[in-house]
Formats: sequence, structure tokens, C-alpha cells
Amino acid sequence: MASSLLVTLDHFNKSWAELNNWLSLLDHMLLSQRVLVGDLDEISDVTTKLKSSLQEMEQRCPQLNKQITAAQNLKNKTNNPQTRATITDQIENLQAHWEDSHTKMMERLLQLQKMYKDSSDWLDARKRVEPLIKQASEILEASQSADDFKKLGKNIQQWQAQVDITNGLANNLLTHYADDDTSKVKQLTESMNMGWANIKKRVGDSETDLEARLRQLQHFQIDLEKFMNWLTEAETTANVLQDATYKERLLENPATARRVLEQWQDLQREIDAHTDTYHSLDENGQRIVASLEGTENAVVLQKRLHNMGQRWQELNQKILFYLLRPHLDASIEQWKHFHMSLQELLHWLQFKKEELDQQKPVGGDVATVHQQLITHKAFRRELSTKEPSISGALESVKSFLKEMPSEEAKQRPEERVQNVERILRKEAEDVTTQWRELGIAAVDWQQQLELALERLMELQDAQDQLDFKLQQAEMIKDSWDPVGDILIDNLSKQMDTVKAFQEEIAPIQEYVNQVNTLASTFRSPGIQLSHDNLNRIDDLNTRWRLLQISIEGYLTHLTEAHRDLGPHSQNFLQASVQSPFERSVSPNNVPYYINHQTQTTCWDHPKMAELYQSLADLNNVRFSAYRTAMKLRRLQKALCLDLLGMSAACEAFEVHNLKQNEQFIDIMQMINCLTNIYDRLEQQHSSLVNVPLCVDMCLNWLLNVYDTGRTGKIRTLSFKTGIISLCKAHLEDKYRFLFRQVASATGFCDQRRLGLLLHDSIQIPRQLGEVASFGGSNIEPSVRSCFQFANNKPELEASVFLDWMRLEPQSMVWLPVLHRVAAAETAKHQAKCNICKECPIIGFRYRSLKHFNYDICQSCFFSGRVAKGHKMQYPMVEYCTPTTSGEDVRDFAKVLKNKFRTKRYFAKHPRMGYLPVQTILEGDNMETPASSPQLSHDDTHSRIEHYANILGLVHGRDDEHLLIQHYCQSLNQGSPLSQPQSPAQILISMEGEEKGELERVLGDLEQENRKLQAEYDRLKKAHEHKGLSPLPSPPQMLPVSPQSPRDAELIAEAKLLRQHKGRLEARMQILEDHNKQLESQLKRLRQLLEQPQTESKVNGTALSSPSTASQRSDTSLASLRVAASQTTETMGKFPYKFNLTVGIDTIID
Repeated sequence: MASSLLVTLDHFNKSWAELNNWLSLLDHMLLSQRVLVGDLDEISDVTTKLKSSLQEMEQRCPQLNKQITAAQNLKNKTNNPQTRATITDQIENLQAHWEDSHTKMMERLLQLQKMYKDSSDWLDARKRVEPLIKQASEILEASQSADDFKKLGKNIQQWQAQVDITNGLANNLLTHYADDDTSKVKQLTESMNMGWANIKKRVGDSETDLEARLRQLQHFQIDLEKFMNWLTEAETTANVLQDATYKERLLENPATARRVLEQWQDLQREIDAHTDTYHSLDENGQRIVASLEGTENAVVLQKRLHNMGQRWQELNQKILFYLLRPHLDASIEQWKHFHMSLQELLHWLQFKKEELDQQKPVGGDVATVHQQLITHKAFRRELSTKEPSISGALESVKSFLKEMPSEEAKQRPEERVQNVERILRKEAEDVTTQWRELGIAAVDWQQQLELALERLMELQDAQDQLDFKLQQAEMIKDSWDPVGDILIDNLSKQMDTVKAFQEEIAPIQEYVNQVNTLASTFRSPGIQLSHDNLNRIDDLNTRWRLLQISIEGYLTHLTEAHRDLGPHSQNFLQASVQSPFERSVSPNNVPYYINHQTQTTCWDHPKMAELYQSLADLNNVRFSAYRTAMKLRRLQKALCLDLLGMSAACEAFEVHNLKQNEQFIDIMQMINCLTNIYDRLEQQHSSLVNVPLCVDMCLNWLLNVYDTGRTGKIRTLSFKTGIISLCKAHLEDKYRFLFRQVASATGFCDQRRLGLLLHDSIQIPRQLGEVASFGGSNIEPSVRSCFQFANNKPELEASVFLDWMRLEPQSMVWLPVLHRVAAAETAKHQAKCNICKECPIIGFRYRSLKHFNYDICQSCFFSGRVAKGHKMQYPMVEYCTPTTSGEDVRDFAKVLKNKFRTKRYFAKHPRMGYLPVQTILEGDNMETPASSPQLSHDDTHSRIEHYANILGLVHGRDDEHLLIQHYCQSLNQGSPLSQPQSPAQILISMEGEEKGELERVLGDLEQENRKLQAEYDRLKKAHEHKGLSPLPSPPQMLPVSPQSPRDAELIAEAKLLRQHKGRLEARMQILEDHNKQLESQLKRLRQLLEQPQTESKVNGTALSSPSTASQRSDTSLASLRVAASQTTETMGKFPYKFNLTVGIDTIID
């Protein structure tokens, strides 16, 4: 019943983990899924995928219900409160995770649906705004009248509501979906708002300009009306005076003539007073007409100005006529000629001034200014042509004025001559002044046009250069392949290309700044750039921004692809597995494997799992050292480490800067180093090495050995130890290398560093489940053994370490055996096996030193088969290479000698083939040479040895599972209900028992420590009661000179107590560490037992998965003498010849 409950519990845990992992994948998908807001197609695609995930979740809902039912059934079957609580927590967490994931997916689905609707509304609103902006721009280009601008202003006020609605929808998208990609909404909204703001600004500027013109026109109309009223009054006065002049006979009546002449003079003075007003009105009027060109107001105003000018000229001519009549009577024709000539020149100069004013303002582009310059040059040529006639007319008038009567002659009653002179002089001065001003204005205007043309051409050249640079950059950018079409190997190169291109186009920013600076300088002189120029500048700036954004986006996609698929990722390792398996990576970069066929996940590579299953075939090897070595040899070949030389490995360590051995390295560092190693091996053995598979399997093995919790990091020393232990090299070279890794700069090694090395080394057989045969996972006895071999020195040197390793200590004996197994693989011995009759013997050859001509092959020896009359405790010698004649003679002499020895002799004189180490509670303490007290026989290590001795006595039983059953019965006090059903359960039972024993031992040590502390306090109080000097406190350990024999006795006793306390604390600390190691082993076993197990039959006995490494007990043998000849191939040459005698004791695995 217990077995079926365990199976059900395992199945429940497996289903729970599968559902939980699937929900975690859904959560990860939701977190990493970002949508481009405003892209309806992408939103629709993501919504469809999410709906399919929800549908899949609905399909898996029965699986959840089934899991809940299974949990309830398990809780009903078991009476263990802890198990029931664990099941309850698991199912509650699973339900909460399910509900949380379902809620998140539904919320995300609703969010995407709302996002689709909001995006659709925003796009529709934007489509309605775009025609409005286009229509407003067209109206602005065509509008000239105030009514058009007013109408457009009203329309803009109406359209503003639609723009506000669109912006509101965009802000809603940016606010509610900020976690997604809102770049499209931001870009399009910014573009729309910029266009709309430009329209509103242009309309506002046009309305302001129009209002200013209207105000100017109103003021001008008022002034013009006042002037016209005065002109009417002056014309009336002139007409009255004209009638009076003709009616009255002025020549006959001097008094009347003088009175009429004074009235004419008064009118002339009044006209002179209004001359400036006339010229100001005429100039302003012409300017207003030019600004209102093409409108009805301009036509009406032009007519009024023309009428005003005609009336003004007629009035002046009339006054001049009557004022100059006495003088003109003599030369009326000449005066008329000069007067008309000057009037024509004044009209012509006024016309040219108006024409010059009409050429303004300066155009906003090169073509317009160039045409203005051509027109103005023609204008100046016309001025040059007119210059001789103007100069001649002025000279003639000047000569005429010189011939006028002198000042004395002007004092006659009629002053007509003086008036004629004044009029002609005034007109001549006006012609001279206007001609000079017109010439200056023409020159100034030409300079303005030339300067503007030069600056506009500079701007155009800068625009052309920027446009050319942008075209080149855009062509290069458009030539790039999409990120999805780029080969993985080319991602890094493409990233470098894009970064170099960014640096190459960086100077374009200077061109952009130059164009913007040149454009801004046109505001100060009042030059308004043309619409085409402004649009081109905006277009160039927009293209530059879009180019930068697109390059940044492309580089971001490349970086993400390089991160996910590049050489620094684990993507190339996807090729290490085939369908239906898929390689995936946890958040800490630890790989795991998904079986899509069974919908399960596991830490082990499929090939590694097959390899572990194949190692079960070696469980029939009865001797643990050889069984471990053969498993490691098969593992070594599968990982292709038998092809790796130590020099190549060291070079790879150096390349990847693996120098700080106590630092941790992560998964990527391990992968990079392993890839370097296997790339070199592939060059030498292309047909044997599959780089992705080898890297992945070697990484898998290293994590199984040194990172069972899958934290994603191991020590550098652990990484080097694993690789060097299985590489192809001399055995002593490996010893030297490993010692150098833990030695200080002076070449010496202390106990802590040696402990680190042995701890990492023992993890290799420990991962195969063989650690108990090599002294367990506690390395303190081995460290103590090594330093005792070095005469308890505080540090040991390399030569002492090598001498100790040559003795093959129990914790490291598997390594030299691995070398001998590798050396014996190709050995062929010209002898026949006395059991299976194999001839020649391939591999190890075992020659009896008790019987003549008695040989056993390695298959029979490892399986424990013997021939009749020969017992396993008889001495034998092992050969891994063919024997020489000298060795044959030597063995013959030993056989002859052993013929005269009895069985009791061999039982009394067993010889071990390795250096045994004492357990943690045996013999001397590693901190002090003083003897330490022994604990009860119930401590774990003593019990292990006790049961090993029992198994050694039962050597007649061939079925080792009976031995395991006997051992388990003894552990459980013979209770048949608690007998383990499999080797894995045996290991769990043993480790559970060890854990309990360790806790009891720790309790005993703590109790004894309290007793020792109480005893110390009692002695201290007694010492102080006698009036003696106080004892030093235990931590200080200061020497005190005894004053009496009693003092010396107390001090010696206190010293012994302190030493004993120190030893107990050291042992307690070591046992606590051992306890933690056992807990880690139990955790790893639980993880392995949760994985799918493949049951196989070997020798009719059910075996566990290789990861738990079924435990075998070795049948006790008599001393087995092993001599190994010197080897030269495969694992490198042995540094010394194996002529030592090796006996394999019975050690429980």
C-alpha cells in the first residue's frame, strides 16, 4: 500500500508541476507581449492568439479538476499530517495560480478588444481631420479678401472640435495603453497637431495683417476726405478769383488788381501749406493700393487718388497762370514748356517710385528673387536712359531762372515774375530731390536683392547637401535586410555595421542645424521664406528624425535578436535535441528539456537520460571502485572528454580567464569555455565530436554534479575539477594540476583548500550514487589522513600530496581505477578464462596467486563468478597490459609460496588496495594531536561499517538484494512493513536514518558542551573562592604562571577542558555540514524520483534510474593482489608502475 501511495503521489507531483509550468509559461507570454497601439492588424493577431490560449485553458480545465480530485484522494489515503498539508498547499497554490492566470488573460483580452475599438475610433477621427487640414491649407493659398479669411476663421473654429476629439482619443490611447508600444500614436498625433497649429498660425497672422490694413485704410479715407473738402474749397476760391480777374479790368484799376493779386497769393500760400499733406496722402494711397492689389477697394482708391492728383495739378496750374501772367506775357511759351516738362518729369518720377515700391518685398526663394533682380536691372537701365533728359531739363530751367529780373525789379506792384521763379525753382528742386532719392532707393533695393539672393542660394545649397546626405543614408538603410532574414552568425556583424552607420551619419545633424540656423536668420531682415521653402525645411527635419528613429528601432530589434539568438545565447545548442524534445532555458539561463510527446519537462538532456539508463547495465559489477570507474569511463566517452588533452583544457581555461578558483561562474561562461574546448576537438576529430550535443551534455553533467539545485552557478574550481578528472592526461599530471588550483602563491596548501578540492572531487562518484563506497561525502577524514601523512604540518607541499595520492586514498581511489580501466580496454592477454573459457582475454586479466595456471577475465571477476575449488578470498593479481616473462616467473614463485599457506592466514592478513581513511568520529582530531572521546556505537559512520562487516561475512550469498534487504531490516529493527522495495528507497532510508542519527549526535554534543561549560564555571568559582588569581577565560588562553601545585593542576585541567571543548565544537560543525550535505542529497533524490522512471530488468532484479544509481554491496573477498603494468595510450602514461598489492575490502555503497 505504501508503494502504491508513493507512485500515486509521484504521479500527482508530476501532473501538478506540469500544470504549474504551463501556467507560468502563459504568465511569461502575457508579460512579454507588447502590441503596437493603433495597428489594427497586429492587435487582431494578438487577440486571436490570446483567444486560442484561453480555449486551450478551457480544454485543460478537466485536467485541473482531475488534479483536485487526485489531491483529495491522496489526502484521504494518507495519515501523515505533513503530507496532507503539503498536498493542500500545492493544490491551493495551483488553483490560485490558475485563477490568477485566467483573470489576467481575460483582462488582457478585454483590454485588447477595447484597444482595437479605441484605435479604430482614433483612426477614423484622424481620417476626418486630414481633409480639413488639407482644405484649410488650400483656402489659405487662394484667399485674398477679408471675407475669405473671416469665413476660414469660422470654419477653423468649427473644425477645432473635431481636432480636439481626435487628440482626446489619442491621449486616451497613450494613457490607458502606456505599457504597450504607443510610438505610432505619438508620431501621427504630433504630425497632425503640427500641421493644424501651422494652419491656425497662418490664419491668425493673415487676419492680423488684414485688420491692420483696414485700420490704415480707414484712417487714410478720413484724411483723404478732409483733403478733398479743402481742395474743393480751394477750387471754389480759385474760380471766384478767376471770375473776378476777368470781370474787373485789373490793368485799368491798379488797386483792384493788387487786391485780387493778394488774394491769389493767399491762396498760393494755403496751397503750399497743404503740399506736404498732398504728397503724404498720395504716397500712402499708392502703398495701400499696392497692398490691396486685385481687390475692388484698390480700384476705387486708385480712381480717387487719380482724381485728387488731377485736381491738385489743375489748381496749381491755375494759380501759377494768374500769378505769373505779367511775366509770362513776355515769354509765355517758354515758361509753359519748362513747366510742362517739369510736371511730366515729376509724374514720371512718381510713377517710377510706385513701380519700385511694387517690386517689394523680397521673395522667399531663389527663383523669385532672381526674377526680381532681373526686373530691377531692367528698371535701372530705364533710369539710366532717362538720366540725360532729366539733366538737360534741369539745366534749361536753371538758365531760364538766371534770366529772370533782379530783386530790385521785382518790387513793382505785380509780383508775377517772382511767383513764376518760385514755382519753377520748387519744381526743379522736387525733380532733383526725387531723382536722387529714386536712384538711392534703386541702388539700395538692388543690394537687398543681391544679398537676399546670396543668402537664399546658401540656404538652397545647404538644403541640397542635406537632401543628398539623407537620400544616401535612406538608400543604405533601405538596403538592409529585415531582422528576420539575417543569419544568426551575421547578427553581430550587422549590429556593428548599424553602429558604424550611426557614427557615419552623425555629422548630418550639423547639416540639419545649419539649415535651421540659416532659415532662422531670415526673420530679422523681414524676409518671409516661401511656402515651398518652409515645406522643404520641415520635410528635411522630418526625414532626419524618422531616419534616426528607424535606425534606433532596427538596432533595437537586432540587439534583441542577438540577445535571444546570437553567439552569446544558447540558441546554437537547440541542435543538440531532436523532435519531440525541445531545449528551453529558465530565467537563470539553466537549460531544461520539454518532451512535447508526453508534455513533460526535465533537467536532464534526453541523451544524458539514455546514458544514465545505460549505466544501469554496469550495476552487476560487484566491486564499487570498478563499477564507478566503468560508469565514469562510459560517461567520459559519451562526453568525448577522452579526446581532450590537459594542455588544451588549460589553454581554454586561460583564454576564458578562469583564474579565481573560489569565484562562481555562470551558465554562459561555462558554455563559452566548453564551446571553445569542443570546437578544437571537432577540428581534430570531426567524425566523433558533435559540438552542440557535447557542450549541452557536458554542461548537463557538470550541473548534475555541482549544481543539483540548478542555481545557474558553480565554483571555478568545481568546473576545472570535473573537466580535468575526465580528460586525457597522465594521472600524476592531473594530481599536480589539481594541487596547483588550491595551493597558495608559495606552493603550499592548508586544510581548508585541500578540503575544497576533495569535496569537489568526491561529488563525481556521489552523482552516480557511489559515494558511500569512498568514505561518504564527508571529506574531513581524508583531509586529516593527508595531513597525518605529512606529520601534521599546518601546510603541505606538492610532493607530499603526490606521495599521498599514490597510496590511492579511499576517497580518490576511483580516479586511478578509471585510468586502469581505460588502459585495459584494448589489452589482449594470451590466456584463457577458467570460467567462461574466453580466449584471448580482452581487458583486465586476473591471475590466481593460489593455483597454478588459473586466470579469470574481467566479466567473470566483476560478476563474482568462481570456478570450483577457488574462493574469492584467495589472492589474485590484476594485469591491464600483457604480462612479461619476468612477471610470469614472479607470479609462479608467489603461487608456490601461497600453496603452503592456509585459509586462516589469508583471513588474518588481508591487504587493502587503497589507503583507508577514518570516519569523523574515529581516532585523533584534525585540530589537535590529543585523543578524542569515542561516541556510542550508534553513530552513523560506525553503523555503516558495522553493516559492511555483516555483508562481508555473508559472502556466500550471491543475490546482493538479499544483502540489501538484510541491511534494511537491521536498520528498521527487523520490521517487515518498512522494507524498501527498490535501491532508490534503500538510499532514502539510509540517508533518513543518517540524518536522524546526526541530529541525535548533535544533541549529545551540545549537552556535553553544556556540561563542560558548567564544570568550567564550577572550577573557576572554586578557584576564586580560595583567593587565587582568576583563571583566564577560554577564548583568551593566556599563559598563567602557577603559584602552587594546586594552581598548576587547575590550569592543566582547564586547558584539557578547553581542548576537549574545541574538538567537540569542531566535530559538531563538521557534523552540521554533513547534515546539510545529506539534506541536499535527499532533495536531489526527490527531484530524480519525480522524473519519469524507466524500469528495466538486470539479472532478474528491478533497477532504479541511473540518476539514483542503484546501490550494490560488494561480496567480501580475500586480499586481491593487483599489479598493473605501465600503460602508454588512451589516458596517458602512468607515472609509476603498479607493482603494489591491492585488496578490495567489502564496502557498503
